[in-house]
Amino acid sequence: MEGERDTDEAMATKSLKFFERFGWDLLLGSIVAFYVFAVPYTKVEESFNVQATHDILYHQHHLRKYDHSEFPGVVPRTFIGALAISMLTSPIVVGLHLLHLPKIYSLFAVRLVLGCIVLSTLRFFRIQIRRKFGYVVEVFFVILTALQFHMLFYCSRPLPNILALALVNMAYGFWLKDSYYEALKCLIFATIVFRCDMLLLLGPIALGLLLTKSISLWKVLKCCTGPALLCIGLTVLVDSVMWGKFVWPEFEVLWFNSVLNRSSEWGTHSFHWYFTSALPRSLLAAYPLVVLGVLLDRRILSYILPVFMFVFLYSKLPHKELRFIIGAVPMFNLSASIAASRLYNNRKKAGWKMLYLIVFASLLASMGCSFIMFMASYDNYPGGYALKALHQNALKTNQKHDLWIHIDSFSAMNGISRFSERDFPWRYSKEENIAIEEFRYRNFTFLLNEHSNIDGFRCLFSVSGFSRINLRVGLPPIILINEPKVFIHGNMRSQAIMHSNWTGCH
Repeated sequence: MEGERDTDEAMATKSLKFFERFGWDLLLGSIVAFYVFAVPYTKVEESFNVQATHDILYHQHHLRKYDHSEFPGVVPRTFIGALAISMLTSPIVVGLHLLHLPKIYSLFAVRLVLGCIVLSTLRFFRIQIRRKFGYVVEVFFVILTALQFHMLFYCSRPLPNILALALVNMAYGFWLKDSYYEALKCLIFATIVFRCDMLLLLGPIALGLLLTKSISLWKVLKCCTGPALLCIGLTVLVDSVMWGKFVWPEFEVLWFNSVLNRSSEWGTHSFHWYFTSALPRSLLAAYPLVVLGVLLDRRILSYILPVFMFVFLYSKLPHKELRFIIGAVPMFNLSASIAASRLYNNRKKAGWKMLYLIVFASLLASMGCSFIMFMASYDNYPGGYALKALHQNALKTNQKHDLWIHIDSFSAMNGISRFSERDFPWRYSKEENIAIEEFRYRNFTFLLNEHSNIDGFRCLFSVSGFSRINLRVGLPPIILINEPKVFIHGNMRSQAIMHSNWTGCH
């Protein structure tokens, strides 16, 4: 009996140690995995790295078959992130191919691998938080991150911003560890290779370290010039081969966005938008706690101020998106976690209890807000859902001949990638600039289009997407409004299509 009791205690001890070591990673990882499987499709912002990863995995050295050769985009982007993810994912993709599974499962694998990379760098940052600020701060850091929507939803999406985020997390970890030069090297890599705008974060951090004499200018030049040149050489070498011309992608992006200021062609926001819209939505309950954390623990001020300057400087650019400043979220969460931990530790003292209860209620509200944002995002990929439904239903009409699908720009930008494609009898076209009147003279079997009526084609069914949020008095107080976004049309010259049962468009 004693032997069995000792064995049970040993197993319990091992389980406890395992949870203490990896429990928070399992929590955050399970949320990321849920987002991957619940919303697998990607949008136009992710299209380059998604298509590049697909082409590296499936076309390998046949560069003429790559998507970027036909659709290069406005400015070139680096292939380095796609190459790294593809190398890590390739054994899984080989296994999926042997099991004859659709390519969409490869997209699951790609996104899960990227999510693991980002979470592993967040773990490094979190471990440094525990060492510098204590275990309770680490716990609240995990809780705040888990209850926020955007960080975990985006961390598996192959955006250049997310590839840079992995290096930013590493830089934050080294920063807390007082390994200042390693932190600068991470930010240099992120700036040169993935996102040139990380210069707005690198500059304030380096300036702060210089002003506090944590680093010396001479040693910065000595330690960072070599890595910077290596990063430039790496991206120029790899991307010049992949693009077939001499190119440094992020330099061209910098020129396009900052010098030519053409990013504003994609929309503009007011100067305060990051502070009044983007950060409140991404941080939720943590947003008001950020300032409180600075007031309660002055150690965090030297970390928060450069990150605040990063967001402030970025606000100068007229074109704004939340993903541009997502690198600021982990550090802001740290400050909020310090405030939450202080309130928790003093919850039994007079005057603190009410504040603690308010924070607890705000965490519950954050969970509700994240659920609403998830539901809106779930319905935000109508192109992907439309192609999936067409694949499932159209083979009932014809399996002997090629089925040509034309995908318009709106559908391609809202959920469709090459991972969504299937083999025979399916054939795909993303040919652009086809006038709507011209489709009747083309031999497409199906159209995925944002228009509900096209001459020569029958509207077979439609897929709705998220449109807006309505507030009302009553239950539920918030209603998500969906509207038809993508219409699937069948060629009226096909007897099989005309005599089949489709739901029609309403």
